[in-house]
Amino acid sequence: MRVISTRTHGVLDYLTGLLLIAAPYIFGFADGTAAQYVPQILGVLLLGASLLTDYELGVMRMIPMSVHLTMDIAMGVLLAASPWLFGFADRVFWPHLLIGLCEIAAGFMTRTTPDTVADATLRNR
Repeated sequence: MRVISTRTHGVLDYLTGLLLIAAPYIFGFADGTAAQYVPQILGVLLLGASLLTDYELGVMRMIPMSVHLTMDIAMGVLLAASPWLFGFADRVFWPHLLIGLCEIAAGFMTRTTPDTVADATLRNR
């Protein structure tokens, strides 16, 4: 059930990327460990991928939307599992788990073509 448009997904990408970079400071786990660096690295990767994705908010449009969504799911799985993979779940895990699960959900729920492309394809039939 793909109910999220590619344009909305783009907005969510940029907001989530910024949230991941800022989350350690917002939620108080900016301690120079994996708890801080995993979300920040994934946030930078998400922003970079968003700039390169072939959707309305992409700048260079080199990454197909289907590849971008697969990357979102993979990064979401890594983020959600990171507290246990890297051994900091005893200190903090909720931000990583919740944002990771949201990334996974967005990856599965986003359309793979922009609405304008889908509408034009339907009109041309």
